[in-house]
Amino acid sequence: MAGDKRNRAGVFVDGAWIEGSVPLPVHNPATEEVIGTVMAAGPADVPAAIASARAAFDDGRWSGLPREERVAAVGRMLDHFAANRDAIRQTIMAETGCPISGPVMPVQFDLAISGARDLLSYYLELRDIEENPLPLHERVSATGAVMTSLKRFVPVGVVAAISAYNFPFYLNIWKVVPALITGNTVILRPSPLTPLSALLFAEAAQAAGLPPGVLNVVADAGHEGGVTLSTHPAVDMVTFTGSTVVGQEVARQAATGVKRIQLELGGKSAQIYLPDRLERAAMAARSVVLSHAGQGCALGTRILVPSAEKARLMDHMAASLSEVVIGDPADPATVMGPVITAAQQERCERYVAAAVDAGGRVITGGSRPRHLQRGYYFEPTILDLPDNSNPAAQDEIFGPVVGVIGYDSIDHAVAIANDSIYGLSGYVYGQDVRQAIAVAERLRTGTVNVNGSILSSYASSGGFGASGIGRERGLEGIRVYQQIQVMNITN
Repeated sequence: MAGDKRNRAGVFVDGAWIEGSVPLPVHNPATEEVIGTVMAAGPADVPAAIASARAAFDDGRWSGLPREERVAAVGRMLDHFAANRDAIRQTIMAETGCPISGPVMPVQFDLAISGARDLLSYYLELRDIEENPLPLHERVSATGAVMTSLKRFVPVGVVAAISAYNFPFYLNIWKVVPALITGNTVILRPSPLTPLSALLFAEAAQAAGLPPGVLNVVADAGHEGGVTLSTHPAVDMVTFTGSTVVGQEVARQAATGVKRIQLELGGKSAQIYLPDRLERAAMAARSVVLSHAGQGCALGTRILVPSAEKARLMDHMAASLSEVVIGDPADPATVMGPVITAAQQERCERYVAAAVDAGGRVITGGSRPRHLQRGYYFEPTILDLPDNSNPAAQDEIFGPVVGVIGYDSIDHAVAIANDSIYGLSGYVYGQDVRQAIAVAERLRTGTVNVNGSILSSYASSGGFGASGIGRERGLEGIRVYQQIQVMNITN
């Protein structure tokens, strides 16, 4: 698929492929070439997908199955993905520009599959019915009747899953899998920049024998399909990953129908290096830019170090980037690829200029690589920022650009970290783990990583403030796709 420039159907509804009416060319950001054209959804296709999902939910063909059967069917989808591992990784590389041999490709595919398998096991460990802990005097009525109160976890219904371009396969896994195993039906709408990896989910649904209408996939060339999914009365829930600006619109649209929403939005996370762990700061910038060219919402793009050590540590950070190989994602030597589009490349340039205009200084990088004439590449960039009010410290850039800010005390570092509309993630490094935890407890962010991080199916992620609503993965990432129904029984 990665090298296929032919037209292919971009709509999968009610178990069948439909060739949409809107040509959607898919570009390789490393070469700027068209690698395929998807015939995306026309005006009638998204409503048809919604109607299919609605019918499949309402008649119980999926939600009415024992959950072990649903889990087995989704497991067969994962088996299909695993059997096509190399081809899928090539597709991800071609449409995202993620290096095939770099440190992030295992997250893009391998960890997505292994994590999804863990999630299947975790779900089967949970109870779909729990007893409410009524006190004894409420368990027996005045007439002697025995009272029982149960809490049932039931599917929400029809779920619209709208995903982003940076980790498309991974994000689709973490929307589709928990929604399906809990009994919902799904319409998957990928980013127009990365539709190919989403169409693989339709192929997997066919291979696994999912009933028609349970999983529908609609490639959308614009924003009209997403708006329809967020506003249509037959959709019960919208799960969205993307920018805060678009997430706010999704929330407004979904509110008209009082739909459940789960939003994972932007971030401007801080890495705090405490005075007893400054040696770790040398790799702080490298860890960001090598994570898919900085295109990750939870990355620590603000690096906070003691002011007295700032100049020395920035030199070490710059040295860590001196031998980073930028270029062709298919080359095994490449560790950093392009950003997704020319517009994103220009955004990086614009924020570097804005940072300098506001008193910042470029330590290394700051422009397009001269040796790469094609592709949307941007150099790994370190900015010396005078304070947290700089535009490069306040706004999400979504590229290989980090800002280094000095702090004068632990309280100052915490204040800087919390001075943001975002609250998706945070990082604290300290030799004294007790002190590091004490700092971490003061951060206003949905996830805090102390001296390292973990990506587990058993641990959820989600944001505070402008970084989102609800959580993915873990118990909360399962329960978000379920309603609570209380059933009171008198015997």
